[in-house]
Amino acid sequence: MKTKHLLPFLILLITLLISACATASAQELNNPTALPPIQDFAVIAEGRLVPNQSVQLGFVSGGQVAEILVDEGDNVKSGDLIARLGDRETLEASLAAAELEALSAELELTAANLELLNAQKAYDDLYENWPELAIQAEGDLTDARQAAHDAERHLGYKTGTADQLDIDVAWSQVVLAEKALEDAEEKFEPYANRPEDNLARANYQSKMAQAQKAYERAVAHYNALNAPSGEFEISQAEASSRVAQARLAQAQKDFDELLEGPDPDDVALAEAQIQAAEARITNAQGRADTVQVNIAAAQAALDNLDLLAPFDGTIVDLDLILGEQVTTGSPVATLVDFSQWYIETDNLTEIEVVDVAVGQPVSIVPDALPDVSLIGTVEAIDDFFVEKRGDVTYTARIQ
Repeated sequence: MKTKHLLPFLILLITLLISACATASAQELNNPTALPPIQDFAVIAEGRLVPNQSVQLGFVSGGQVAEILVDEGDNVKSGDLIARLGDRETLEASLAAAELEALSAELELTAANLELLNAQKAYDDLYENWPELAIQAEGDLTDARQAAHDAERHLGYKTGTADQLDIDVAWSQVVLAEKALEDAEEKFEPYANRPEDNLARANYQSKMAQAQKAYERAVAHYNALNAPSGEFEISQAEASSRVAQARLAQAQKDFDELLEGPDPDDVALAEAQIQAAEARITNAQGRADTVQVNIAAAQAALDNLDLLAPFDGTIVDLDLILGEQVTTGSPVATLVDFSQWYIETDNLTEIEVVDVAVGQPVSIVPDALPDVSLIGTVEAIDDFFVEKRGDVTYTARIQ
């Protein structure tokens, strides 16, 4: 498609008045038909009429034109779609795959963080639970000592002759236990026929059962002191004593180790689990970062298929045909903003530019209409010069 519209660039004669000319009356400056008097030191330069802004547009990537959504002369808003290249399906599939990979990486990172929390908790629990474990170990040690003492005493009964004093004491315990059992039975008797869930009945029945067990232990102890021991009973007592001594040794070992702190093996295992979780987090985070880069690249490739308007304006030139192949960066459309007109100087020399300042009033006389004068204002002056026809010149922008 050939260019059908050209920007209306007009060559004008521009007079830039230096500050001394600001003495012109306000009535003259406000009258668009009145040309302020040009002093001998007035700056005169040529310029051209230009719109507020204009740009030639091209695709960031090459490809085949699939859609054209505007015509020449159409007004567009910033961000409006002008045209689009094909092959979107392939790029959309790549973007979807990258987003799915991102979800997987996010799940892996979440799992790794949870693993680290569990490993850290297990490590902390070793030290938080240590005082309680030490107290429990001390209680186990006390029980083991009592059990070893009882086993050794029982073995002594089986292998030696009981002292008469011990026998008398044992019999006294039998008598007392029997009396306690009778008292418990008498207290339970009035409640025997009451429902089983009756609290008073349950309380007396429990005390009667405890009294029964105490009586049976007292009788067994008394009989053990009086009855002769056979080889089997002696061997059983010896075995019980050995077991009790072994348990005592283990309880002492456990207690001594706990006094030094948590089990070193458990601590080492917890630390290894923490390090493994941290390594997994590092790998998962690296994967997540890589996937985000892939998503950005896929999205950019997809966005590069679209030609968008960078500002509000009018399409004055559109050189596109459906199905044609375009190359990267080749101009295919011209967008112009006609909301404001300016004049840009063409031959303001380095000698003249020093007498021009932003904000100064300007008289404008079109070459084609020499009897028409317009009033303008210097809006901007370029900081850098250009060489034109052998002269060093600066561009001033006149509103």
